[in-house]
Amino acid sequence: MLFDGVGSQLGLLSGGCLESDIQRHARKVMQTGHSLTLCYDGSDEDDISFQLGIGCGGTVHIVLALVDQSNQYLCLDHLYASLNQRVGGRYIQGIPGGDSHHSATIVPPLFEAANQDNTAVQPLKSGLFSTEQGLQFITEIVPEPSLLIVGGGIDALPVVGIAQQLGWQVSLCDPRPANGRRDRFGDELCLLDTLDESLVDHAESLNVGGIIIMTHNVEMDARALQLLSNVSSTKYLALLGPVARKEQVLNKAGLLESEFSITLSSPAGFDIGGELPESIALSILSECHHALYKKQSHRYSHQL
Repeated sequence: MLFDGVGSQLGLLSGGCLESDIQRHARKVMQTGHSLTLCYDGSDEDDISFQLGIGCGGTVHIVLALVDQSNQYLCLDHLYASLNQRVGGRYIQGIPGGDSHHSATIVPPLFEAANQDNTAVQPLKSGLFSTEQGLQFITEIVPEPSLLIVGGGIDALPVVGIAQQLGWQVSLCDPRPANGRRDRFGDELCLLDTLDESLVDHAESLNVGGIIIMTHNVEMDARALQLLSNVSSTKYLALLGPVARKEQVLNKAGLLESEFSITLSSPAGFDIGGELPESIALSILSECHHALYKKQSHRYSHQL
């Protein structure tokens, strides 16, 4: 959570229960430049968190640290750049000890992809750790997924909209001039108009995690499957339409499902009982979300 000197705030820590009290302490940190550790105990009737009616109970420890040039802005600019580049890593914050004059320290995100000398530290989950450098809070940084949609009809609008609300990076491909129009989908969307090998390069370069094929054209769907069925980064591949149509598309593409690197989800989406485009979009993106985050549930048994 961020506070500035004029009282504005960004983010939440308790859903609104403690923020006003945290902001009061944040002003002290800004005035003194010294980090401050707060503790709220929801089980203690004498604690302010109990009096404020914090809903979750339990004990909350919060470190307030100044963000300025003296501590390299806690490397938040590097963290922001990493997320924009869709690179994961670990954000490591040094936790001050009992001396409140110590300001928080920061280690930039540590990326584990390259381990040429076999000495890199093994990946850690987020949490508080005691290290040789002292107490550190380590946050695992995972960029939001990248999604590729093939087909820019009206029913793609809610798919794009919900995915963008989730913060996902969305690309849409449709070679038909009447579909995939900028005036329909807005300026934030990456629009592609060629259904060829360049689409594979695009998917690989963005580490696309989910692919949804929904052109409503058997030949285009078949071509998309030929191109995209084995993108290395993809964890979710979906084809809109009923089972009979899936077989038609596979036959047209000359493909067998057993040749795919991942399971083809068709009919696409979970069976949540919806029929309108918005409900179908929600069901598909829910299934995609589950696949990306290692979850499982039931898919649609049919889809018109």
